[in-house]
Parts: sequence; C-alpha cells; structure tokens
Amino acid sequence: MINAGTSTKPAAVASTLVVSQDAATIQQLKESLAQFAIVAEVASEITAAFQLLNRRHFEAVIVDMQIGERARELIAQVRSSASSQTAATFAVTAGGAETGVAFGAGSHFVLERPLSPESVHSNLKVAYGMIMRERRRYFRCPVVIPVVLRAHEGGELHCKSLNISESGMAVTSPVALKPDSQVSVAFSLPDDPTKFASEANVCWSDGSGRMGLQLVSLVSLHKEQLQAWLARRLEENLPDNVASQFQRNPES
Repeated sequence: MINAGTSTKPAAVASTLVVSQDAATIQQLKESLAQFAIVAEVASEITAAFQLLNRRHFEAVIVDMQIGERARELIAQVRSSASSQTAATFAVTAGGAETGVAFGAGSHFVLERPLSPESVHSNLKVAYGMIMRERRRYFRCPVVIPVVLRAHEGGELHCKSLNISESGMAVTSPVALKPDSQVSVAFSLPDDPTKFASEANVCWSDGSGRMGLQLVSLVSLHKEQLQAWLARRLEENLPDNVASQFQRNPES
C-alpha cells in the first residue's frame, strides 16, 4: 500500500525557472504560479539561468525578453537541455516583433505586457496539463509493494519497493546487488491486478540492500498503465484550491 504520512499534499507540485530583472514582473509571476502550487526559482542574470538549466530540472521556464539579447538564446537552450527540453516554455514580451522572436526561438507560450493577473492565470491554466505531464516524467511516488527480482545467473529475491517512477524504482533487498547488475523484475501496483514484468539494470546500490533499478523493457501497454497510475497519484496530491480550478461546472 502507499505510505501514509501526516500529509500527502506537498507545498509545491512543480518548479519553474523565472528569468527576469523586473521586480514587478517577478512578483506577478510568482503570485500567479503560487495559485497553481508551482514554486518559482528566480534568476536575474542570463549566466546564472544557463547554469541552473544545466544542473536542474524544471517543469516550466519563463524568460523575460527584456533581460537582453541572449534571451532568445536562453529559450533555444531550454529546447536542447538534457533535463528540461520538454519543459513548458513561456516568454514575456512587449508584443509585435518580440513575440515573433520568442516563438521562433521555441517558446510554447507568450505573455504580452502589460501583464495582468487574469492573463497570466489564463495562460498557466492552458499550460498546466503540459507542466504536469513533465512533472510526471520525474515523479517518484512513495509506495511499498512486493517486488520479485530474478538474477540472470539464477536465484530469486523477494524485495519491497520504496518508490516508483515511469522509468524505474527504488527497492530494499535482503541481498545487495552490485551496480550494473542485470535482473528481471515482477510487481503489481496497489489495487491493480496487472502483473508488470521487465528487465532492469541496477543503477545504484548503497551496499545495505537499498538499490535503484532502471526498467528497460516494459511493454507499451504496461508503460501506459504505469503512467496513468502515476498521473492519478499526482492528481491526488494537488491542493484543493488547484484541483477546484479544473473541475467541470455541471451547468456549463
């Protein structure tokens, strides 16, 4: 079953890199992002923004075109970033040619000045599905389920999971396996009769039985089922004030 803690609702469900030097713009964006439980990391210098993109994953990136000539380069860099290339990208522009430059660089959305709470909120709501899909790619859901590992040289280990993501899981095992070991993995998700099976690589091991596994051969149907299960867990963690914004009005 899924681990039960004192609270399952995180302070933030996603993170955004905001690149701007304008205090009013930064404050407006932070307030609007907070309404969707998205935390903002602010970079006021292009160099710092490039460094953050190189070492951190963000579900969204917002670039203020007023920051200078390299704003276009920064937007393009998001698209080629190893960790954030599929992040939702916004540009804050003065409209006209600047908007065309932003879209040409690869921005998905444009926020035109003058910004208003309504316009920023509307754009974020449209982009929220994309932001959450990106969050799901890196989401590690805490869950304790039985996991059976079979080493290629023979033998079977009965383990417990610590968490699971789209591409792998962490487990505790009675026997520590070495990194780069190859195993077969079998498990079922809570309240789901599906028997998942995959080949896996041991990515890391702390020597005490805790290991990270990369799933390398889940069939397409099982990948889709795992993604759907993780998406539901993410939705359950949405704060009520965020979830209510996406509930359909039965009279509409």
